[in-house]
This record gives sequence, C-alpha cells and structure tokens, in this order.
Amino acid sequence: MIDAILFALNIVLPNLVLMGLGFFMRKKGQISKAFIDQASKLVFNYALPCLLFFSVIESQVNFREQLNLLGAGFAVTLLLYFGAELYAKLFIARPEDKGVFVQGVFRSNMAIIGLATVANAYGAEGLSIGAVYMGVITLVFNILAVITLSRTAISPDADQKQIARRESYAMMLTKKLFTNPLILSLIAAFGFKLLASTLALPALPNVITQTGTLLSALSLPLALICAGATIDVRSMLTLSGLSMQASIGRILIAPIVAVVVGLAFGLTGVHMGVLFLMVASPTAAASYVMAKAMGGNDVLAANILAFTTVVSLFGMAIGAAALRALGWM
Repeated sequence: MIDAILFALNIVLPNLVLMGLGFFMRKKGQISKAFIDQASKLVFNYALPCLLFFSVIESQVNFREQLNLLGAGFAVTLLLYFGAELYAKLFIARPEDKGVFVQGVFRSNMAIIGLATVANAYGAEGLSIGAVYMGVITLVFNILAVITLSRTAISPDADQKQIARRESYAMMLTKKLFTNPLILSLIAAFGFKLLASTLALPALPNVITQTGTLLSALSLPLALICAGATIDVRSMLTLSGLSMQASIGRILIAPIVAVVVGLAFGLTGVHMGVLFLMVASPTAAASYVMAKAMGGNDVLAANILAFTTVVSLFGMAIGAAALRALGWM
C-alpha cells in the first residue's frame, strides 16, 4: 500500500508544485496576463506539437496494440456525453447552461494535465501512448462540444443574427480542428514512422533531434505554470449548485466510468493507467473559450474549470493509489 501511495504522489505532486509556482508568481506580479497568453501560444503552437512528434517517432510502441485503449476511450467519452445530456435534459432548465454542463462533464484536459501526469507515471512509453490517445479523442471531444453547445445554447427566442453567429463559429471551429498543431504533429509523426519503416529512411539529423528535445522539454512545465497562474480562487469558491454538479461528474463519475469500461475492455498496466489519468484530468481549458464564443454560460464554465483544475488532482492521486494497490495500473 505504501508503494501505491508513493506512486500516486510521484505522478501528481510535480504537477501541483508547478501549478502552485505559477499561481504564486501571478500573485506576486512576477508574470503578467500578457506573458501567460504568449507562453500558452508558444506551448500550443510549437513546444507541445514538438513533444508529441518526437515522443511518437522515438517510441518502440506498437500502435496497433492501442486500438483496444482507443475503443475504451471512445466508449467512456460517449457514455459521459450521453449521460450528461440526459441529466441536463431532465434537471437543467436554462438552454445556455445545458451545453456548458455537458462539456464540463465529458471533456478533460488531456493535452496538459493528462499528458504531464502520464509522463510522470510511465515515462517515454506512457507519453507516446498518451499522445496517440489524445490525438484521436481530441477529435471526438471537439465534435461533441460543437454539437452540444450549438444545440443547447440556442433558445427559442434567439434571433437569426445570434443563430448565424453560432453556426459561423461552429464552422470556424471545424476548420481549426483540422489545422490544429497537435493533430498535425501526430499525423506527421505517424507518416514519418510509416515511411521510415517501409523505405528505410535515415535517422533525423542530430541538430534536429537535439533542438526537438530542448523544445519538447519546455512544453509541460511551462504549460503547468501557465495553468496555475490562471487559477481564479474567487471563481473556484463561488460554486453554484450546477457547477458543483458538473464538477462531481468530472471529478468522481468520470474516473469511475473509466475504470469500469477499462476493465470491460480488458485493460491493465500502462493502458489502464493512461485511460484513467486522461479521463480523470480536470475540465479542459478550451471548454471556457468555446462556451463564451458560442453563447453559453461562460461564468458557469469558468467556475467548473477553476474548481476541477485543483480538486481533480487530488482525485487522480487517490484513484491512482487505489488502482496501483489492486494491481490494475
């Protein structure tokens, strides 16, 4: 049991420390909102795609073996999505709240918290498996988010201008999805790996791999510092009944569903660990951006995001310790 607890602490504490550093620096005025915005763009557009690309091409993982994990991830996502949709239909009255609630439940922060935790737990092997998982499930996340926000955000008395604006945003988001740097980097990595195996391509020049290694090493620490710096304690503590319900869905229900589905799919070891950690991550930061742009309740989205960003890390530690003790992770 002590080994399981130490394992859980080792995978969660580094993330908490880096997020705490970001929060402390923002409070002391040592980093500004402009820096956070610029650093986040650096991570998203360059450092994180670089990390994903090199983690895939340098891995020895057989990606055909990941199909079972991807099937489990797809099943978990759909179960959470349709479960949240049913709950919203039965218990949530305001249209602008429904899509935000649903997205807060099913959409997790895989690119930053999920990948960082998987890397802490399993190193390079886990990172490459997590990168593949993230690339596929991100597509599913974005499609479902557009569906729920487009449908539930439009009230019966919405004018044509409002509807047109939301439809235009949905089209723009679809375009961005297929120009997403993270997805493009994974496609490039799979293409390179396929060509390298079939055409016996030479290894990449040392200057490229060294540059890639340096840029990759920047991504997760900087992303976690920025995530910590954006935490709003007031929003986190100003929880309405609805934001608490969505947070319970993300922090408690989602990890339980992941474990049940993982066992049903026969996952063990690294694969079960990747599924659990990716699903148990807090609500994705993109959920707030999408809610605001598509006419949803952005205050509700901010409250869910802030609360789950901090509290879910403790849930991940407890869950990881339990799964490790049972020999499932």
